[in-house]
Amino acid sequence: MLIASYNVHKCVGVDGKFDPARTSHVIREIAPDLIALQEADTRFGERRGLLDLTWLEREAGLFPVPLLGVSKAHGWHGNAVFFREGLVRDVHQVKLPGLEPRGALITELELNNGRALRIIAAHLGLLHRSRHQQTRMIIDILRSREEQPTILLGDLNEWRLGDRSSLNTLATVFGLPPAIPSFPSRLPVLALDRIMANRPGLIESVEAHDSPLARLASDHLPVKALVKLGGASASGSLRAVEENI
Repeated sequence: MLIASYNVHKCVGVDGKFDPARTSHVIREIAPDLIALQEADTRFGERRGLLDLTWLEREAGLFPVPLLGVSKAHGWHGNAVFFREGLVRDVHQVKLPGLEPRGALITELELNNGRALRIIAAHLGLLHRSRHQQTRMIIDILRSREEQPTILLGDLNEWRLGDRSSLNTLATVFGLPPAIPSFPSRLPVLALDRIMANRPGLIESVEAHDSPLARLASDHLPVKALVKLGGASASGSLRAVEENI
């Protein structure tokens, strides 16, 4: 299955235009089985989703993970997960520490072949100290749960390596992720957006989705990867088990 992460920059492109339809067309270009979005909602006041969910379902075959306590937003603190197949077994909306309002969305999926997959969609803070607090919290949450195939993806706002990098905390579970430049979109030099897994061989072929439209639609390029999960099927329809959420 193909997964992707995309900071949509509140659907404002590098040309300064607010254009949710353009953002949606980039998502359709990628054709993912699952995609994590960052900045998919307005940030202030009552959060409101920015994309046309009916269009995404019809044109891209993608459905949002259902959440509790958000009436108009697509996601949690701007993090939204859309996917094509399987069952939503559980969802946890985690408020991450730090000075900025940041969050992570932990989704437990059962794919159509019966295999389990955990997805952690996150957008980490701009401040160095906040990122260290946030990565420690993510690892603590994982260690308190049953071990299973897990993918962490999102805008981690961390391009540094070395002793001061917040990636070192994540490396204890996920290893060091591939560094794929994704920012700024017109001439990407910084690997802010990451896809990583807790098991060797679970993901492969990580790359940026670099198209003329993607270079215009946001200041980040999407990143994408293939998931090898025991022959998981990439076809089928989504059915969310809302009574378990």
